[in-house]
Amino acid sequence: MFTVGDLGRRVTERRCELGLTPEDLASRAGMNPVYVRGVESSPSAQLPLTALMRLAAALDTSVDYLSGGGMEEPPGRSSPTALPNLESLSADESKAMVAPGGVGRFVFWDDRGPVALPVNYQVLDGDIVFRTESDAACLTNLDDEAVSFEVDHLDEALTEGWSVLLTGTSRVMADPAELEQARSLDIGPWAGGDRDTFVRLIPQVVTGRRIRHRSSSE
Repeated sequence: MFTVGDLGRRVTERRCELGLTPEDLASRAGMNPVYVRGVESSPSAQLPLTALMRLAAALDTSVDYLSGGGMEEPPGRSSPTALPNLESLSADESKAMVAPGGVGRFVFWDDRGPVALPVNYQVLDGDIVFRTESDAACLTNLDDEAVSFEVDHLDEALTEGWSVLLTGTSRVMADPAELEQARSLDIGPWAGGDRDTFVRLIPQVVTGRRIRHRSSSE
């Protein structure tokens, strides 16, 4: 089942803040109401810059706001929503959040203490799999320590988001059949380089939480 994408949610949120209907917004932006509704409901809307500029002007906001700009800044600098709703996620809901793969943080111990290392990952039979260098610091005492893996998503424009924490054990993958499975995941580390060592984290405890807007009518 498709969900509404970030752009559509931002457009809808801002439109509602201004008390506009989709038809009102379409009129202000000089667009077809069907097009506006499509943007708001699409799971992956990709608009040309001119359309974004017209929507931003009609919503009295900026293109950066609608597109989730501010990539060079730490996330979470926006003011919190007036009606936040913090909810706990079940283990199954948390696993569903991380299932598509992406970037997470591998949390382990080294000589200086706890360290969080961002890595590209995929999920294999419910376990987290990522690639690293054969001499990476995160491989030290890997079999002897409890480790964690954190994944999150923040929507700066809507001040909403979720985070999931998986804690368990991890090991370097060595079995040929298992390695073949790992390679089939096509994990492509953004950092590049020769990262031919696969690590598998087997979660024992999975928790998560999500922040959403709470309607003023609730």
